[in-house]
Amino acid sequence: MTEYSGQPRPVGRIAILVARYNQVVTAKLLDGALACCGEAGIEPGHVDVIWVPGAFELGAAAAVAAATGHYACLIALGCVVRGETPHFEFVAAEAARGLSSVAVSHRLPIGFGVLTVDTLEQALARAGGDAGDKGREAADAALRTADVLQRLARR
Repeated sequence: MTEYSGQPRPVGRIAILVARYNQVVTAKLLDGALACCGEAGIEPGHVDVIWVPGAFELGAAAAVAAATGHYACLIALGCVVRGETPHFEFVAAEAARGLSSVAVSHRLPIGFGVLTVDTLEQALARAGGDAGDKGREAADAALRTADVLQRLARR
């Protein structure tokens, strides 16, 4: 039996897509993702940060970034806070659907770091606070998946 498991390591050029909406949170997610990339040995010059207005726009940006063929993986960071209307459900679901569609159609790992929370306090706790660092976790997932897919392709 052969077993494959990816590691966070330099896998090539990385794009980090970041939503500006709720930037007080997404900037912290970006810090975590960049820290993870640095710890994996990825040179800052091999990381592109692409800002979009909100989580809904992450899918379109991911599609264009993926189509360039320049990236080994993408990391998508956003924050959708529940409000008083169903808008939360639409934005969160479409962000996930769009990113998933790009990942599958382009065979490109995308670390999913889009927070869906009830309050800003919950978001901050998940962006490097008491509840973890989802930006770092999204980067780690993307790097590990890119590594394992590269290993499979060389098989």
